[in-house]
Amino acid sequence: MTEPTEATHEPTLVPLGELPPLGVVPRRMHAWVIRPERFGPPLQSFQPEEIPVWDIGPDEVLVQVMAAGVNYNGVWAGLGEPVNILKVHGLDYHVAGSDASGVVWAVGNAVRDWKVGDEVVLHCNHLLEPGVSDLQTIWGYETPDGAFAQFTRVQAQQLLPKPRELTWEEAASYGLTYFTAHRMLIDRAQIEPGEDVLIWGGAGGLGVFAIQLCGVAGARAIAVVSSEEKAQLALSLGAHGTINRRDFPDLQYRPPETPEQAKKRFAATKAFGKRIWEILGERKSVEVVFEHVGQATFPASVWLAAKHGRIVICGATTGYELTFDVRHLWMQQKRILGSHFADADSARRANRLVERGLVKPVLTKLFTWEQIPLAHQQMYENKLHGTVSCLVGAPRPGLKHLDETLAAMNE
Repeated sequence: MTEPTEATHEPTLVPLGELPPLGVVPRRMHAWVIRPERFGPPLQSFQPEEIPVWDIGPDEVLVQVMAAGVNYNGVWAGLGEPVNILKVHGLDYHVAGSDASGVVWAVGNAVRDWKVGDEVVLHCNHLLEPGVSDLQTIWGYETPDGAFAQFTRVQAQQLLPKPRELTWEEAASYGLTYFTAHRMLIDRAQIEPGEDVLIWGGAGGLGVFAIQLCGVAGARAIAVVSSEEKAQLALSLGAHGTINRRDFPDLQYRPPETPEQAKKRFAATKAFGKRIWEILGERKSVEVVFEHVGQATFPASVWLAAKHGRIVICGATTGYELTFDVRHLWMQQKRILGSHFADADSARRANRLVERGLVKPVLTKLFTWEQIPLAHQQMYENKLHGTVSCLVGAPRPGLKHLDETLAAMNE
């Protein structure tokens, strides 16, 4: 991928807090930029710069960003770990951000379904060869043109209608985590009415949507949390019950493990299973386990799933090397299902549930443009829960549409 060239645009640069006339693309833009020489924690790696506005291809769209969501992949990009993502996409700088809401500002000459002025949210499934291959990269992580800038560049297939009743900041907060959870539970695990689902990280970015999707599907969610505050959030979203993981300190698998530690872990796993019985009011196991923690919880997940149950996993935040007693898998004919984000069709179906008010964003904290590095720093330090977004082009919270945004700028 080559660095974008500066086409003939007017004006040269638009000040923060202002918008150019609709459809007029400036030459340069303000952005929070990551460069390899400052890899490290977010307060170090995210720095403000003025960079060229992206040129767009025939099937691409330029979006004026109103708000952007915060995800952990921005932290990874800034750390340069576990992958130096700049080497993946080939530029010497990177703009993070894989969630956004905004307004279409320019369209490629092959784009037919979207026009300048459309209000949109974005999904981050960036196809390597649209129409030819389903191989994907994550926009704003594996591509350099993410949401923490005045303008972002995406493929037209990444656009979704912005739910009209949501503010810019609400609309920017849910895409990556919600569409991932929808893919996991609806498309891959295919949860059914009457089933019970154990959700690790029940108050996190994935968990808050997994709970709501269980409610939409007629399943019961048991949310695993780490505090009473998070338990109350999970219950308010419709969880049937909660379990505080801190009540089971020996549950996690931490290699290397001694025989005595393994014995304690299995005892904790059985006690955890009994807590599930108490919540359900009967001696039964959960049909589905919603996994993204990985190494620390996977042995418990396999054991806790019911006979013929499913463990659906989309990531492994505590480690990719998974160790478990496979007898619990084959003897009870359980299934492990891998899931990776969502395709455009899945994202569209998920977004319709938001448009209809059946699933709602759980925006727990909002940051300003100047606080974008701080938002990532707090995520890095595990000080956030739910979903988080930052204002970019929107001058203040609470705005829902372009016309009222322009009016607010002129107040």
